[in-house]
Amino acid sequence: MAKMRTLRAETRRQEKTTSAPTVLNRRARHEFIILESLEAGLALTGTEIKSIRAGGVSLNEAFARVREGELWLVNMYVPPYKAGNAFSAHDPRRARKLLVHKEQLARLASRSAEKGLTIVPLRLYFTRGKAKVEIGLAKGKKLYDKRKTIAEREMRRELARVESR
Repeated sequence: MAKMRTLRAETRRQEKTTSAPTVLNRRARHEFIILESLEAGLALTGTEIKSIRAGGVSLNEAFARVREGELWLVNMYVPPYKAGNAFSAHDPRRARKLLVHKEQLARLASRSAEKGLTIVPLRLYFTRGKAKVEIGLAKGKKLYDKRKTIAEREMRRELARVESR
């Protein structure tokens, strides 16, 4: 009986982790050097959360901005929910409020005010049914930094290929 309970609990845990999609912003890691990152909640409408669960979300052009003492995620694309009606439809590129602690917000605001630093979303995921965004304080890479990163990645791949033989 106890074994069956643990099996059920294990399958429930697996369902919770695998049912919700994780959206990565691969472009952010290519275009920016991530200095620090933190988790933030998202304030969403009903059709937005359903649409995110269905997939099709894009973080590629998104960035975060501190405005009037609040943190906003700008330009994240959430497609309209197909099963929803026209009255409850949302704007796909509207600004969405990010939920962070006051201390975190003050730190991000002061750091992002420095020259050359910005706040970018790194990934969107679900934790206990709530949508979360991992945001990072980032500095833009120069072209030679991007080339250096690509060369290092290719060297690691080549080493791994040689070691596997």
